Amino acid sequence: MSRILFPLYGVVCYLIFFATFIYMIGFVNNFHIQVGSFYFVPFAIDFGGSAASAGTAFIVDAALIGLFGVQHSAMARRGFKAVWTRILVPRAVERSTYVLASSVCLIVLFIFWQPMTGVVWSIQNEMLGKALIAVSLLDFGLLLVASFLINHFELFGLQQVYLHATGAAARPVAFKSPGLYKLVRHPIYVGFLIFAWVTPVMTVGHLLFAMGSFIYVLIGMRFEERDLVNEFGDTYTQYQDRVPSLVPLPKGKA
Repeated sequence: MSRILFPLYGVVCYLIFFATFIYMIGFVNNFHIQVGSFYFVPFAIDFGGSAASAGTAFIVDAALIGLFGVQHSAMARRGFKAVWTRILVPRAVERSTYVLASSVCLIVLFIFWQPMTGVVWSIQNEMLGKALIAVSLLDFGLLLVASFLINHFELFGLQQVYLHATGAAARPVAFKSPGLYKLVRHPIYVGFLIFAWVTPVMTVGHLLFAMGSFIYVLIGMRFEERDLVNEFGDTYTQYQDRVPSLVPLPKGKA
């Protein structure tokens, strides 16, 4: 039975992730898309939330960012995985469940986000503003490309449930650094920061989101690199010496 249910569960988790990923584009870029009385993006960084005081909005938004950051980083750690795959979640659907939990945390963030619309900066040049939006949109493509360069289907749990369904053994994970990973060690984090910061209108709420994203990346990257060193040893430490973490400049200049 698990050979049927686990792949179905994995596909459902993936589709929820992908819908959340697409919604993130509208959320970050404030795309107020309406067809008739239906809004495709009813909640975004700068509209849709309840009318809260500035202090309340800050506390709520910071807590929402923290919720996603803690879940997304803590559940990815080896120790956590070892515990919950032993007592709660079958190993074959561990990654799918992690993807689902991350998507749920983002959905909660979308729904309960409190806009703070005071303007920090605003680009008045229309062409430049459109160019920044275009960069943000292209960046979502960069995120997908970066995931496919390593193993998109393993990253989002589909490979694991497929192997379980077919009874095939998982191959040992070998370290590789294709394409963008030759420029920076964490192109997915770079993409995450680009879409958080690149905007023609930076409001107080958007700035909080961007700052929270930056802090999350710094913390999450540190834990992730520690895990990678433990897994790949000297191979990864040599990669660290050779390739910068976030800024694609020669080592020593980043």
